Amino acid sequence: MIPYVKIMTLALVCAPLGGVGRAAAAAPLSLSAAQRQAAGITIAPATPIAVPARSTAFGLALDPRPAQADFDASRAAQAAREVAAAELARLRKLYAGGAGASLKSLQIAGAALAQSTAAANAARARFAFAWAPFAALPAARCRHLIDAAVAGSSMLVRADLTGRLALGEIPRTALIDIDGLEVKGRVLGLMRTTGGAQSVGLLIDVTGVPRGFAAGARVPVVLQGARRSGWFVPRAAVLYGDDGAFVYRELPGSAAAAAARFEAVKVDLLMAHAGGWIVDGIGAGDEIVMRGAGVLWSLQGLGGQSADDDD
Repeated sequence: MIPYVKIMTLALVCAPLGGVGRAAAAAPLSLSAAQRQAAGITIAPATPIAVPARSTAFGLALDPRPAQADFDASRAAQAAREVAAAELARLRKLYAGGAGASLKSLQIAGAALAQSTAAANAARARFAFAWAPFAALPAARCRHLIDAAVAGSSMLVRADLTGRLALGEIPRTALIDIDGLEVKGRVLGLMRTTGGAQSVGLLIDVTGVPRGFAAGARVPVVLQGARRSGWFVPRAAVLYGDDGAFVYRELPGSAAAAAARFEAVKVDLLMAHAGGWIVDGIGAGDEIVMRGAGVLWSLQGLGGQSADDDD
């Protein structure tokens, strides 16, 4: 990183920006050749690339009984709420018709509905937090998957991508290595709980598992996604603003010795790859700031930092 004094000097001589705002909405920034050299800005075209989305993870075979208990508790709490709601509706009709329901009984029924609603919401939240992929499914499908795992006809495996905190795309399938035998599994979705680890967890439904493979077993997992095509840029080129990820692009038409103009371009992060990112949102011929993007961000007053800020 360049010294703070040098950044401030550059800020004083750069073209005015008309205020601080979102990266993609800020006015282009102009720097002379000397300023670009002082800031250590390196510009190059992004590299077109197409690679299969494939990553390795650590798998843990899960005991499905906690999922069954949480699901049953959520369904039971919802059923209790529906009973309380029906009872309150019945008493309201009786009270309105003067058919023997007292105001006190009506109030008691209202309190029971409020209590059962709170319990149902809490049970649903617990299930959704612990088993987010199941909670996103229809109840009948969720019941089928959990019951199959409890019966032993399938297995639930949690795959953790250690050192990762986010995913550009959820993989479609997984290959579970069980004593050298590759067993195919289907990725159900992201798990919210991390177990204290710095990782992204995925829940996988595995059918046709060999005998003896049981809860607690730890296995290597290969996660497979669709083949991704995009543009490769180093991690230092990607910054994050209010609207998500973006890179800086040099506007065409500037002579090498004249002031060059740079604009922020919003990109979609498709996947991490080889110390950088495969992105979408830029094209052939775009000259991207590969190094020094954090300086441009600072000069625009956005206060962010690049992925290699400590380099």
